[in-house]
Amino acid sequence: MNSLPLYPPIPTRSHSTHFPSLSLTRHHHSLPSPPLATAASLSHDRVDQNDVASLSNRRYDFTPLLQFISTHESTEFDSPCSNSPTELEPIELELAESYRAVPAPLWHTLLKSLSSETTSISKAYALVTWLEKHNLCFSYELLYSILIHALGRSEKLYEAFLLSQRQTLTPLTYNALIGACARNDDLEKALNLMAKMRRDGYQPDFVNYSLVIQSLTRSNKIDSTMLLKLYDEIEMDKIELDGQLLNDITVGFARAGDVNRAMVFLGMIQGIGLSPKTATLVDVISVLGNSGRTEEAEAVFEELKEGGLKPRTRAYNALLKGYVKTGALKDAEWVVSEMESSGVLPDEHTYSLLIDAYGNAGRWESARIVLKEMEANDVQPNSFVFSRILASYRDRGEWQRSFQVLKEMKDCGVQPDRQFYNVMIDSFGKYNCLDHAMATLERMKEEGIEPDTVTWNTLIDCHCKSGHHNKAEELFDAMQEMGCLPCTTTYNIMINSFGEQERWDGVKNLLGKMQSQGLLPNVVTYTTLVDIYGKSGRFNDAIECLEVMKSAGLKPSPTMYNALINAYAQRGLSEQAVNAFRVMRADGLNPSNLALNSLINAFGEDRRDAEAFSVLQYMKENGMKPDVVTYTTLMKALIRVEKFNEVPAVYEEMILSGCSPDRKARAMLRSALRYMKQTLRS
Repeated sequence: MNSLPLYPPIPTRSHSTHFPSLSLTRHHHSLPSPPLATAASLSHDRVDQNDVASLSNRRYDFTPLLQFISTHESTEFDSPCSNSPTELEPIELELAESYRAVPAPLWHTLLKSLSSETTSISKAYALVTWLEKHNLCFSYELLYSILIHALGRSEKLYEAFLLSQRQTLTPLTYNALIGACARNDDLEKALNLMAKMRRDGYQPDFVNYSLVIQSLTRSNKIDSTMLLKLYDEIEMDKIELDGQLLNDITVGFARAGDVNRAMVFLGMIQGIGLSPKTATLVDVISVLGNSGRTEEAEAVFEELKEGGLKPRTRAYNALLKGYVKTGALKDAEWVVSEMESSGVLPDEHTYSLLIDAYGNAGRWESARIVLKEMEANDVQPNSFVFSRILASYRDRGEWQRSFQVLKEMKDCGVQPDRQFYNVMIDSFGKYNCLDHAMATLERMKEEGIEPDTVTWNTLIDCHCKSGHHNKAEELFDAMQEMGCLPCTTTYNIMINSFGEQERWDGVKNLLGKMQSQGLLPNVVTYTTLVDIYGKSGRFNDAIECLEVMKSAGLKPSPTMYNALINAYAQRGLSEQAVNAFRVMRADGLNPSNLALNSLINAFGEDRRDAEAFSVLQYMKENGMKPDVVTYTTLMKALIRVEKFNEVPAVYEEMILSGCSPDRKARAMLRSALRYMKQTLRS
């Protein structure tokens, strides 16, 4: 059975239905005659003639009461009621008697009116305290739930919890608290309350589930596992799914990247004869596009139009993004053309995506034409657009064009922002132009743009990769001196740097500092540790990291096992490499080409060529395609055991399998042929 709605009677699902505000006259009537509303009190707002509460409102003027409690209101939400009515002054007793006949629904309406404004919440609380003191309204759980709802809406969650302690929690007050937590994105408290509510024998209602899922979506903390758990609870409680909740679940799975389940729930909405919300369809189009399922994305887009809805810019952008991601340039151009013919104006995001599409295709002149179109359509290009152009040049290795992009940007009257400079620093760092990267940092500071963790991480990382570990450490210190706290990624970079230098005490100090800052090691941290310990032959430390990670509830990644297998391989420890491979499979992870190539290398270094070729057979039997590294490593294994005459056959198989030999493979073949000639001569 579902719990009671928050504000009965309500014809909709919402906890926060709007109620007409209660007008209060400014005339002060003498006591103890019952305060009556004047014409002035009814002229401020017109109310529904059929509203019972508003009809009752015509008989009472609450101005004397509100003036009284204004001078006596307390902001202490956890203070108990003090002074029984017998200890009060006669004037308050007379005031209480004058309102004795006011019906409960009218008190509820007055309280909702006071609670609707943040500035009068304390007055609303004082009203509840006063009513409870004089036993004037007996629906106290409703009164408290109204207040809790108002406090949650005003981001006063702590006060809401203090207030809830004044009464035994009921479905009504539970709902109000859960809603307050969800609206304030305090998901842990909301979920804990829902669990406690169920333990107390009550059921959370569909509104609570909607609010929790919406909060998860807003905070980007949503994942399929959590959504499935919530859906299992909904089914277990036999809560009827309404249109809003189905839309929220569909959006949740879409934002979590679970395209298949998003499509299932979209089908459920349509299956019960409801039309999905436009925003829901846009999210589904977006996740389909991101998954490369552009044909389905286009089908949903067409469905949106067939349903009588006119797609807006956001819907077109969602479809456009999918085509850009899959490199379908013609389809991307068609989307923009379709927008314009439908009278929907492209925005900055539209143009940015189109520039991305042209950049990925290497059509720089077309990208520049798009910039001109933006100007012609009075759409001011922003820094993000130029960041995308710069990123396209970076990815194609044309880092020198960074200065040209910066000049064009300023010519358009656009000032670079932090994101643009971060891309610029990354471009220079990738191509080892460290002086330019540092000069860009100084330019940022001169322009009053404060570097963030991305800026510092990029600079530190590019110096580490170039072997400038001392400079990386200087930047790590400078980052903290400027008040920018390192994040987990920063520590991972520095741990790797110290590991490459074999500064093991420094690695331990970094881990300690990281945890003292409240940052927990993640999968990347443990993978980095396994890699640096393995490369240095500290295999016991590497295995210990693996076990600590598992005990912390983290699942090892294939990359971690690849690092461990490769570390064993480099030292010719084939048995240990095989054991690591077996543990990897036992953990439910499928081996990649990288792991299997490392295993071949381990057998080769250990002069076990038969086992090396058994790995090749394993790859073929399990539908894996050997790559050029696979065949090159096998050729190296044969050379090591002086089976030169078998190398040409491996080279030929490599070509027949569709692998293009690289320089190293050709060198292996020449080396084998040279030894074969020397053998024939001798």
